[in-house]
Amino acid sequence: MIQAIKTYRLQHKLEESFGFSQWHYDKRNALIVEIIDESGACGWGECYGPATVTQNAIDTFYAPLLMGWDPLRNEAAWNHCWRSSLDFAMKGPMMGAISGIDMALLDLKGKLLGVSASELMGGRVRDRVECYATGMYFRQQSEQQLLETILSEAADYVGQGYKALKIKVGKNMAFDKKLIEAMRRTFPDSRLMADSNHAYDLPEAIEIGHQLARYDYKWFEEPLSPSHPALFRQLADKVDVPIATGECEQTRFGFQELLSKGGVQIAQPDLAYCGGPTEAVKIRTVAASMGINTVAHCWGTQLNLASALHFLATTYVEPGRAEITEPLLERDLTCNPMRDEMYAVGLEIESGFAKVPVAPGLGVEPDRASMEQFCVQKTEKHHVGKNAPHADQRRKADREEVV
Repeated sequence: MIQAIKTYRLQHKLEESFGFSQWHYDKRNALIVEIIDESGACGWGECYGPATVTQNAIDTFYAPLLMGWDPLRNEAAWNHCWRSSLDFAMKGPMMGAISGIDMALLDLKGKLLGVSASELMGGRVRDRVECYATGMYFRQQSEQQLLETILSEAADYVGQGYKALKIKVGKNMAFDKKLIEAMRRTFPDSRLMADSNHAYDLPEAIEIGHQLARYDYKWFEEPLSPSHPALFRQLADKVDVPIATGECEQTRFGFQELLSKGGVQIAQPDLAYCGGPTEAVKIRTVAASMGINTVAHCWGTQLNLASALHFLATTYVEPGRAEITEPLLERDLTCNPMRDEMYAVGLEIESGFAKVPVAPGLGVEPDRASMEQFCVQKTEKHHVGKNAPHADQRRKADREEVV
């Protein structure tokens, strides 16, 4: 049974900020979850979203619900958390909190049973997954310098073996068009995608969509605000580039509503935010029932990257054929020592391909000593034995406080 749930809020100050259509970052933040079984085995998870809010949600609300829980009943644990906060947390940071817990439980379950996460998610259908390089963010430079910086950065990724690259657009219309053209001219054989982080209104998205189609980009990511999902159908009717979105969406219910409106050709749940690996499998099923393929969005450290890798290792491409277009794993290559230096056991990625771990669980392990240098706040909840209030009683008490 679960003996303890710990969280670690991590932060790293960047030497140089990087930006996208909405703002610039000068810090990297992460929230890591550790769940410890009575045997001493531990599972690790990661949350995507505002780390301070998510940490508080786990420590004060969800962790007390799961003390003494059987970690092998991970899907039952998900539903218990879901029902406990259904009235006020169907979406948002609290679902991000459930996602990290779910990821940690999957890792722990794999370790207790001696099987990899991909086997628990349905079984591997591929032993390695091609990665696409995410980077090419905006810098505090003149536009001419920035264009040269982005092309140089992309050339470095191509030199490392990446055959697929995703750029950022949404700075301004003129610069975006120059960048889209320059990338295709410089890398004629690369598979290119573009992500605007919901920068455009509908007329602008149509204009940029035509430019992307002209230069054979494979998808247009987050072209519009998630506040207006009905506009995706209107955009898709006007452009010939596939539309990808979903990193801001959560749960099978949210994705069913999003995808049923039409227009989205590629669903992009983030496993550290959408509800976790358990829910991502259900999201994939919802998408597949509509003939839509799912490619995980991935941001953060190696826990989320490993989760996305196992997810894609088990993915069947719709509708399927003898020689399919293989799914791509997003690999963030921006500066992040919490991703690159904090793991005692990390993923094997070489020449743009990630090897699917076969070790029990997720197959990656944080290094505790390294993690300490980034940790700015810890929380810890312990099982206190038979005299502890029953979970249903604790849930009722919590509900009474907010109703």
